[in-house]
Amino acid sequence: MLTKLGWKLLLLSRALWMRTLAFAILAVVTALMAIALKGVIPASIAGFIGAEAVDKILSILASSMLAVTTFSLSVMVSAHGAAANNLTPRATRLMMEDATTLNALATFVGSFVFSLVGIIALSTGLYGEQGRVVLFIVTIAVVVLIVGTILLWINHLARLSRVSEIAERVEDAASAAIVRRGKHPWLDANRLDTLDDIPSGSYSITASGIGYIQHIDIQALNHWATENDAKLYVTCLPGSFVHPSRAILYCSQKCDEQACQTLQNAITLGDTRSFDQDPRFGLLVMAEIASRALSPGINDPGTAIEILGRGVRLISQWQVTPDDISDFDIPYPNVWVSRIEIEELFVDFFSPITRDGAAFIEVQIRLQKSLAALSAVDGNFHAPALQMAQTALARAEQSLTFAPELASLKEVHQRLFS
Repeated sequence: MLTKLGWKLLLLSRALWMRTLAFAILAVVTALMAIALKGVIPASIAGFIGAEAVDKILSILASSMLAVTTFSLSVMVSAHGAAANNLTPRATRLMMEDATTLNALATFVGSFVFSLVGIIALSTGLYGEQGRVVLFIVTIAVVVLIVGTILLWINHLARLSRVSEIAERVEDAASAAIVRRGKHPWLDANRLDTLDDIPSGSYSITASGIGYIQHIDIQALNHWATENDAKLYVTCLPGSFVHPSRAILYCSQKCDEQACQTLQNAITLGDTRSFDQDPRFGLLVMAEIASRALSPGINDPGTAIEILGRGVRLISQWQVTPDDISDFDIPYPNVWVSRIEIEELFVDFFSPITRDGAAFIEVQIRLQKSLAALSAVDGNFHAPALQMAQTALARAEQSLTFAPELASLKEVHQRLFS
């Protein structure tokens, strides 16, 4: 699992300003490299055809890239606003981290900076005749890069704010978190089945603030526990809402103020939940998309049915940990972590849809079929699937006013779960 530093660097790499800054620095270095390389250009080809036109090319790039960047930013903001209004604001975070969008904007800004630096250096006479040749070659390469980026960006704009595109991004993020948790069910620590398994006499350590747990640095916790000959029991998983009165972990020995602060710093809190270590969050966002589609203002049961299919695909990837865990590698033996229960996944995803889709017969039938499919995929899913199917049927009985529709739904439920 990623350490806190590694996770922070990962978040930094997804930030628009960071990628743009990196491209801008690269552009400056590239423009100035022509000055350093001018000595390798023979004087005989200093008058290379086209080199004199580099001034005009750079001027065109400088003006056009500024306009393209402004246009791209306006399109991105409009797409994010549409996604927040029509789907869910939680999905916009994934759109803001979209690699194609980040690379396109960074390329446009970097090209603009490259053009400015080139124009300034040319006006000072730093390049000379040989340097102009190098700058001309680099400028042609930049133009090719811009053309390729624009073509990709245009294709990307055509599907930037589509419901299916955003739902696919959420599914990919949730799937990655689910698969990752399946490989590391206790974040590479020992299994803590229930709070009753925590030895009596252990000392509780509360949260340092109020917010959601976004990341747990198990390596840092294990390092401290190893150095202090202690055992740590983490009771709050990523995604949990905590406050200074809630214990986030227990320690086998009493900790002083400095030790408590060290352990608290290993658990990162934030205002919102994160997809990386929180598989349940992805399912919640998927359910929000379906709920918004079922709202009276949108009234799009087809999207809810599509989301049900994606939810089945996600939950079916969940790996139920066996009772025998001898095959699991435990890199951090001095830490114990509680697990995510299967029932929690079903409640997170299906409960909002059963509530908001209770009056839609087509959604209710697909809901029963989705739960039956999960029950057939893995026997461990049968009990929570049956309970959720019965809950959905009970809600539908209170919302469906047309008797034949209700009778048809009961027949489907009986046939699938008898």
